[in-house]
Amino acid sequence: MSGFDVGARLKQLRQKRGLSQRELAKRAGVTNSTISLIEQNSVSPSVSSLKKILDALPVSISEFFAGEEFAKEQVFYRASELTEIGDGKLSWRLVGARRPNRSMSIIHEYYPPGADTGEDMLEHEGEEGGVIVAGTIELSVNGEVQLLTAGDAYYFDSRLPHRFRNVSDSDCVIVSANNPPSFAEGGTEKHHG
Repeated sequence: MSGFDVGARLKQLRQKRGLSQRELAKRAGVTNSTISLIEQNSVSPSVSSLKKILDALPVSISEFFAGEEFAKEQVFYRASELTEIGDGKLSWRLVGARRPNRSMSIIHEYYPPGADTGEDMLEHEGEEGGVIVAGTIELSVNGEVQLLTAGDAYYFDSRLPHRFRNVSDSDCVIVSANNPPSFAEGGTEKHHG
């Protein structure tokens, strides 16, 4: 992530809500040391574990990276205007993160070899779909696993446990959409551990 200070931002949001590291860890179902290490930027959390922690605050992933303030509506977005919401290894760039009343998330996803959304399966409200633009991705949805390559696509109920993993030795690029924008907005959904 180009220069985004995940640790400082997490600490700022935690303190703003008057939570100790221990209390946040308890709510998120992670160890105290996990919160501490993330805040010191000693570890880079996977997307799924960062989401678990943010849901416990609750704060959305888009708010976490883009800030709470809305921007005026815009129609066109340059590559540099997309908001990075990935974990430093994989890159998820969200279109219109600060758009008021956004009712879907469109994400340009980039997975280098070995990138993985994490063993904690993702689960959130709504549905999502995407098209693999380049490379190969291993997608697990509710126990079913498929390797998808450029031109292939997927569409599923996001409440089903799911995980994306690049098991190949080349980069994978996906353009995806989900509605409602619950993954990026988050905060209310429950995690089944």
